[in-house]
Amino acid sequence: MTLVQLEYIVAVDTYRNFVQAAEKCFVTQPTLSMQVQKLEELLSVKIFDRSRQPVTPTEIGLEIIAQARIILQESGKIHELINNQQQDVVGELRIGVIPTIAPYLLPAVISAMLKNYPDLKLLIWEYTTEDIVHHLKTGVLDCGILATPLIDASINEMPLYYENFVSYISKSSKLYKKKAIDADDLDDENIWLLNEGHCMRNQVLNICRSTKNNRMQGLEYNTGSVETLVRMVDLNGGATLLPELAIADLSAKQIGKIRTFKSPEPVREISLVTHKNFIKKRMLNALKEEILNIIPKNMKQRKKKDVIGI
Repeated sequence: MTLVQLEYIVAVDTYRNFVQAAEKCFVTQPTLSMQVQKLEELLSVKIFDRSRQPVTPTEIGLEIIAQARIILQESGKIHELINNQQQDVVGELRIGVIPTIAPYLLPAVISAMLKNYPDLKLLIWEYTTEDIVHHLKTGVLDCGILATPLIDASINEMPLYYENFVSYISKSSKLYKKKAIDADDLDDENIWLLNEGHCMRNQVLNICRSTKNNRMQGLEYNTGSVETLVRMVDLNGGATLLPELAIADLSAKQIGKIRTFKSPEPVREISLVTHKNFIKKRMLNALKEEILNIIPKNMKQRKKKDVIGI
């Protein structure tokens, strides 16, 4: 049994396709298939059910793959321990970010990281919170940037900043003339929400608890885009809630529709999260530093803010 064989079965499990797994491992599909078959013969078990599409691990295969991931993670620590002793930030960092953070935070962070750490390779994906946590546990991702707390013993959370929620109100709303609002003020509003699977949807419902949630007569709209929520309010009335960093992308006319909440303001806690066995500390600290460099000072303090659960 070799580490390469373990790497191959983990890749097949991740992508559920031999061709894609081979591409990700930079080998030909016949080579990968042969090594997987050799491992199955050595262990006298079938790791994958090849009759299904996509390819599916067998019951014993799931246990073998889970152990293979642990072995590969542990073996990788030897290289990471050496890298952590070096002065330069080098290597590969695989990051998952939720879609309601990525467009407002990542452009500036990526620019700074590429400039300050030329030997660091960044691989970044936008995923839901559920997917990020799953990929952290399976070793597909090194870290994630998302809303917390997660309340998961296998995940370490490093809070970075506290981002206010603000309301975006249609001109036709009775709330438009108010300078600041309470969550209760939104009870009678038609609230446009992200679709299920986005943690920000749950947070918005935890704030306003509207039963209308982006439903109009003859319409139920599902979206994963904050920008779409803004457009729906502009064209169809109602209200929505936005993360504070999203305001920077609004026009002057649209900013006039923003209403803040009265104290204590509802916020989402944004954290850098890793699996508890993560050891790429030098890379993680570099990422944390660059994020904090671009975050406004007032967002780094939790005082007088109400952290909304997910």
